[in-house]
Amino acid sequence: YDQIWLGSYMSGGVGFTQYATAAYTDNILDEYTYYGMDYLKDKYGYDYTHPDPAAVIAPTQGIVNDLATEVNLNAMEQYEQYPTMMEDHFGGSQRAGVMAAACGLTCSIGTGNSNAGLNGWYLSMLMHKEGWSRLGFFGYDLQDQCGSANSLSMEPDRGLMGELRGPNYPNYAMNV
Repeated sequence: YDQIWLGSYMSGGVGFTQYATAAYTDNILDEYTYYGMDYLKDKYGYDYTHPDPAAVIAPTQGIVNDLATEVNLNAMEQYEQYPTMMEDHFGGSQRAGVMAAACGLTCSIGTGNSNAGLNGWYLSMLMHKEGWSRLGFFGYDLQDQCGSANSLSMEPDRGLMGELRGPNYPNYAMNV
């Protein structure tokens, strides 16, 4: 069984995934995250090795879209280029967790805003679902880790509009 999915499902959030992903996925999470850090430096001039609150990027939806899209597409291309890596990361949920973590880290480090990081995480999940049709298989579809990737573009307290439902709606895994 998939320990990353199980741990996330049992804990009810992304925290365990962050804890377990680094241990179960070798240095691939590092590779994708450093790609994001290099992208931050090359495009926006932000150097993560010398953090400066005055140098962070404003956390806008456009920035989240740019950073998460770049990092996620790079990760998806790497998985497709090296099929054994894709097989090693069991079932899709490990791949989803690794890609989302790298996107979330890039967005939150570059902007200094944890909400931007969460939006990067969610955008990665949506791109993964759109690109590969699913986040995992059978029950491993990470239904608890997908959400609206645009909380920086609208006030989320206005209610959940129909088009802002997560990628696993309706949530068949939870219907018993």
